[in-house]
Amino acid sequence: MTANANNRLFPQLSSPFFVGCNYWALHAGTAMWSDWRPEVVEADLRKLAGEGIEVLRVFPLWPDFQPIESHYREFGAHSTYRFGEAHVPDDEAGRAGVSEVMMQRFEQFSELSNRYGIKLIVGLITGWMSGKLFVPPALLGKSILTDADSIRWQVKFVSYFVSRMKREPAIIAWDLGNECNSMGQVQSREQAWVWTASLSNAIKHADASRPLVSGMHCLFPKGSWTMQDQGELTDILTTHPYPFWTPYMDYDPMDTMRPTLHATAESLFYGGIGGKPCFAEEMGTMGPMVCSDDVAAAFARTSMLTQWAHGLHGLQWWCANDQTRLQHAPYDEVACEGELGLLTEDGRVKLVLTEMAKLKREIAELPIAALPSRRTEAVCILNSDQDHWAVAYGSFVLAKQAGFDLAFRFEDQPLPAADLYMVPSVTGVRGVPKRRWEQLLKRVEEGASLYVSVDDGYLLHFSEVTGLSVQNRQRRAEAAKAALLATDEQDSTITVPSSFRWTLRCDRAEVLAAEEDGNPVLTRASYGKGTVYFMSLPIELAMTMGKETCSSPDVNPYWRMYREVAREAASGRILSKEDPLVGLTEHPLDDGGKLVAVLINHTPEAKTVRLRLKEGWQLEACWRGQAEAAGAAYMDVSLSANDGAVLLLMSDIR
Repeated sequence: MTANANNRLFPQLSSPFFVGCNYWALHAGTAMWSDWRPEVVEADLRKLAGEGIEVLRVFPLWPDFQPIESHYREFGAHSTYRFGEAHVPDDEAGRAGVSEVMMQRFEQFSELSNRYGIKLIVGLITGWMSGKLFVPPALLGKSILTDADSIRWQVKFVSYFVSRMKREPAIIAWDLGNECNSMGQVQSREQAWVWTASLSNAIKHADASRPLVSGMHCLFPKGSWTMQDQGELTDILTTHPYPFWTPYMDYDPMDTMRPTLHATAESLFYGGIGGKPCFAEEMGTMGPMVCSDDVAAAFARTSMLTQWAHGLHGLQWWCANDQTRLQHAPYDEVACEGELGLLTEDGRVKLVLTEMAKLKREIAELPIAALPSRRTEAVCILNSDQDHWAVAYGSFVLAKQAGFDLAFRFEDQPLPAADLYMVPSVTGVRGVPKRRWEQLLKRVEEGASLYVSVDDGYLLHFSEVTGLSVQNRQRRAEAAKAALLATDEQDSTITVPSSFRWTLRCDRAEVLAAEEDGNPVLTRASYGKGTVYFMSLPIELAMTMGKETCSSPDVNPYWRMYREVAREAASGRILSKEDPLVGLTEHPLDDGGKLVAVLINHTPEAKTVRLRLKEGWQLEACWRGQAEAAGAAYMDVSLSANDGAVLLLMSDIR
């Protein structure tokens, strides 16, 4: 199958892949509105625009823009809302509790941005920022996300702000706010939905012409803040994929496969389950205590190429400026917030910005207006009781190493058409919901393939579906050791941390991999016109939770199991590879006789990889990198460290 055609998120941006950043002014950080210095802001904008930044995510700090204070009378009863001792004006802004001075400053900021050709995404409720909660005085102590009075004032603020600012040409999108799910506790999914719907409805009522960006992080398929609800109530989902903060992502060096695939995998995870386009709204390395400038640039280049190759539309770095000299919170309390900028405080442009701007130009100069959608062979269905991120990431990286692509869905969502359905690391006694399980089996009966692996999970009709019978089950005393049986590899043994051992009897299944004592761990059995693969080891969890498993595929060759499972489903691929550390995506052009291929080297060493071409196809052009034919069925592609190649392939068969 082929994913839906790409459409730019923001048509106002000229680049096929945009590069932006999150912005606070050089001189003041979060105090930029109360300490307004337009000459400093203009110098920032001029510098950023000159270095290739197209879009800024900006933040009207909530207590600056809605500085309401609650005054009280006897026994603590509420009396009035004021601005300090001043009465709130009897005009529209006053009724919304909004400062006219701050609105004028934001209008000036928008005019300056427009002057330098910079577009704005406005994070409306900026109550959480860089480790500090910012709240209007009248709302201090309230449950910000659930208290009715708090929600009332937030609705008033966004309604007025959006209505007044919607005529500003620099603004291309509204954002709910910065990680608003960090502003306080909610007790249920319903409370999170009500807050989001209240703000979303107010924003869309005030301006239906611009998209609404979620601005959230740490969403999950289950829980209070879900991808599905954010996708229902907003137009664009976002990730904030820092390897420093995201579970399991700092288990390998920054310029290797795990961190450089992170933003892409998480954005596709959110977008697939949320049902809306998604992009990395914040990303970065978290400064010089994590890696050098050279490594940061290599990380950014590899991640950016990967995001582009997988149909994402752009990224925004955190953040514009270093902030080491500020004496107020959060900068005097959170050391890691000081050196995250693209620009230093003395104006030096960091290598990471130079590299991203260069790559943006190179993508724009390719002889195609937009990269066609990538080919995906599989749909990965996440299960209720899992560590969803660990399973999703493990599945994604294993598929990438094995040479095929997948899309994400959750178990309660309809099944799209696919050649291969993957239900990885099933966890818990609930298993897969019966309705969805029966739909999956119906697809297999009609000719699709199904792969299921288990952690401690339970499956209905296990013997009928897999062709296996469970003889016994026990907790393992140590990691499992297994090997593929039919392979030319000298040593195909893998060691997989696993909680349980299933002793299995083959009734009609073919054994593809087994433990040292012959106990099957990967099997294949026919089911109707299709095929069912069963894996008794949770290799997806092992891949994600293991240290250096991604950067050392020879030591941890889990991907060979995935290659075996996807061999038939991926048979339509024009290119096949052997190097698991090289990413490969295929992008068929409309006429069917041509295809763009993108190869990405997820390592800090230059390499030459040999690719096998499907019969009837040949290399037509190399648009990036170096490639040459190596006989009738092969070609060699040279890849620089943490870099990629873009090839045009053509079919001889018309």
